[in-house]
Amino acid sequence: MRRLLPAFVVALALSLPALAVQPDEVLRDPALETRARAISAELRCLVCQNQSIDDSDAPLARDLRILVRERLTAGDSDREVRDFVVARYGDFVLLRPPVNWQTALLWGGPFLVLLAGIVAIAIAARRRRVEVSTTAPLSDEEKARLAALLEGRDKDL
Repeated sequence: MRRLLPAFVVALALSLPALAVQPDEVLRDPALETRARAISAELRCLVCQNQSIDDSDAPLARDLRILVRERLTAGDSDREVRDFVVARYGDFVLLRPPVNWQTALLWGGPFLVLLAGIVAIAIAARRRRVEVSTTAPLSDEEKARLAALLEGRDKDL
């Protein structure tokens, strides 16, 4: 059991998400570093595309983290830093892009797919209802044959 404990601790440590911020990137001012981390958490890694630059080990993410910190130390506000990065890389660099006409399909797409699914189900249900309601009633011969089958008199049929 004692031999498994170190392996378990190592496995647990490796499974935790690690921030990719290198020690040489960290700002000395804790307030500025907190602002830099908050901004970095909102910016998409353009290489990974599924992580923030704060979580990515990609060289471009490192460059963006350094750029954010340089802009903050130069005196830019959080908004100015975000606007600067967006001006260079476009809205795609934001993990939560703004709602505007250019991103309308991105934000409205899931709702359009849901609406299309609801309409498809409604049309299929209506067609099925029409098919069921248009069946002709049984003829006298069919009724007699059915009655004979149900009574077990199907010898002559």
